[in-house]
Amino acid sequence: MNYEEVVNFLYAQLPVFHRVGKKAFKPGLGNIEQLAAKLGNPQQHFKSLHIAGTNGKGSSSHFMASILQEQGYRVGLYTSPHLKSFTERIKVNGQEVSKEWVVDFFIKNQTLIAEIKPSFFDWTVLMAFAYFQEHGVEYAVIETGLGGRLDSTNIIEPIATYITNIGYDHQDILGETLAEIAFEKAGIIKSHIPILISERQTELEQVFISKAQTCDAPIQFADELVRISEVGQQGMSLQVKAQTEIWGDMQIESPYAGGYQVHNICGIIAWCVQLTTMHILNLTAQSVQRGIELTRTNTQLRGRWEIIGQDPWVIADTAHNASGITEVLDQVANMNIRQLHIILGMVADKDLDRVLRLFPKDAEYYFTQATNPRALTAGELQAKAKVFGLVGDTFANVNIALAEAQKTQADFILITGSTYMVAELSE
Repeated sequence: MNYEEVVNFLYAQLPVFHRVGKKAFKPGLGNIEQLAAKLGNPQQHFKSLHIAGTNGKGSSSHFMASILQEQGYRVGLYTSPHLKSFTERIKVNGQEVSKEWVVDFFIKNQTLIAEIKPSFFDWTVLMAFAYFQEHGVEYAVIETGLGGRLDSTNIIEPIATYITNIGYDHQDILGETLAEIAFEKAGIIKSHIPILISERQTELEQVFISKAQTCDAPIQFADELVRISEVGQQGMSLQVKAQTEIWGDMQIESPYAGGYQVHNICGIIAWCVQLTTMHILNLTAQSVQRGIELTRTNTQLRGRWEIIGQDPWVIADTAHNASGITEVLDQVANMNIRQLHIILGMVADKDLDRVLRLFPKDAEYYFTQATNPRALTAGELQAKAKVFGLVGDTFANVNIALAEAQKTQADFILITGSTYMVAELSE
């Protein structure tokens, strides 16, 4: 079998959340535990750092991996979903797993699929752990896929855990309230393992504190360790000045200009402070600063306030839930834009009413869809958006929509609403 055949087989034979939604979710860790045991528990052969949250966990995972690389470690990074290629999910020092390795791993272990019948996510997590062990990873940054407590990644015994913003997303699986969602994310907190909470959300503090106390896990909030004293933006560049006790003032220039990255930068610096003061890691201010600044180069993180074009400005962002969309639109509102055009696509199982009411009524809209079974059709999205005063035409795909938007007098084009739609942008 070649790479395309293997990936197509996995998509066809295993439940894939990004294609079929909730019915792909297999609660419990039994399958992944069986898979890992069959391969000698590869996750026990490297030190891991575990990251959960609703928004910001992808950026934070990439920031942390880049920092560890700058400190001189051999670093594994597991994230999901991917944008262009399945191989993006598994990286060592920024280099994606090879297609040949994916094929070889499948051929060697395909009997496990028939025997255990894992989910697609179980299989890819196992693949990442095996790859990291085989390639001598010292530290692996592991991003949860969905929730935390029952997420396939939660079989690791990390040296530290980290939770980002909590917002409404995947309520059909994680719970209808923020407290219920926070409880699921808090499931990565483990006995005696330090936990850092990146954003203090007053109504949710006690959820994390209670879980940490139950686990006798040291817990800190980012604002206890880092103070952001200054934020500036010049064009598409974001500058952040942070104050820490152990490193003094730090001046960071983020390669990702979205204002929401301030939360992620503050949180990651705080996590590095926590781990250094607790002697879990020995990080330097220079590694933290350079790690954040070189994230795009070191780990190839894409889809976060990504600049696609400059005349007019074309920005793509994978924000797809209410809290993420709010942050992106706040960033847009702070810019001097004459004509805002928004290319919008979404999946059908989101809380559309909660999201659509956030968008400005005075923008021009281009409704489209990804080639994904979960995608809401452009026509359905257009009809739902009209209820909220959002008006525009429909387009077969994001590239046709973008080409049409670029013919206008727009000085700013925002592409957002779905990771899968952003992924289909032509290079």
